[in-house]
Amino acid sequence: MQSINHVLMIKPANFSGNEQTATTNYFQQRVTATNTHLQALLEFEQLKQELVDHGITVNVIDDTAEPHKPDAIFPNNWVSFHADGTVVLYPMMAVNRRLERRMDVLQQLSDRGYHIKQLIDLSSHEVTNQYLEGTGSMVLDRNNSIAYASLSPRTHIEVLDAFTRRLDYELIMFEARDAQGQAIYHTNVLMCVGTRFAVVCMQAIAEPQRAVLLHSLQSTGHVIVDISLQQMQCFAGNMLELQNDRGEICIAMSQSAFNCLPPAQLAQLQSLSDHLVVAPIPTIEKQGGGSVRCMLAEVFVPIRS
Repeated sequence: MQSINHVLMIKPANFSGNEQTATTNYFQQRVTATNTHLQALLEFEQLKQELVDHGITVNVIDDTAEPHKPDAIFPNNWVSFHADGTVVLYPMMAVNRRLERRMDVLQQLSDRGYHIKQLIDLSSHEVTNQYLEGTGSMVLDRNNSIAYASLSPRTHIEVLDAFTRRLDYELIMFEARDAQGQAIYHTNVLMCVGTRFAVVCMQAIAEPQRAVLLHSLQSTGHVIVDISLQQMQCFAGNMLELQNDRGEICIAMSQSAFNCLPPAQLAQLQSLSDHLVVAPIPTIEKQGGGSVRCMLAEVFVPIRS
């Protein structure tokens, strides 16, 4: 399946802007704000409740206060879960983000009945300064075993090759830049792949590679929702398709992403899903430089009977 009813969210203990990631994440805004952590907690709870209200199973696990982890709210960068019971751990560029990899999180999920059969740890690539930040660096078409990846300081071909070999995925790579010509730090801010649709900022992708990406998405039956660079900056590419407890398709996105979509694109997404799940998370987006998709790690591993 492309989408699942189970997600992991990490409730932050010390949310703040991360100076170690700001040099490569141009979506982060350097703003002076008070009560940043408390506001992020409110936004976290609101997103969680919207998901629960739409029939999504949300596994909330608390961040630990020590060591300090300002980006713990974004678990999809350090771990991914797969339907055969495989869990993958990833190499992270920022040293303080490596602290987010917690085996006790996997143990807590196991205690809740999730059957983790195999662990693949790619984090050793950090020794050679090669990174792959999970389903931030890659957007996975799970139905067709295709990994889409935009190369960046946080996404290296050597680790991509290791992932695709171990999990038997086809790799489609490209380069993507924002309006200022800066490399886009994570693929999941410029594209989202669902069962029947793909939201993509084609304008960001290098033109010779654009046709290859378009052909792959269309040949796998995806309706293309092409967003602009400005919409991408509002996190319109950072959506995630989920499936609720009734088997209905839900598309989760932030309020800023929803607000920047014109009626025609909203109608397109509504025709390709059953529900749009929308939550305002402005503090998390501005200070963290990530949005709804970054906050959710889909738990595809099976549940023990």
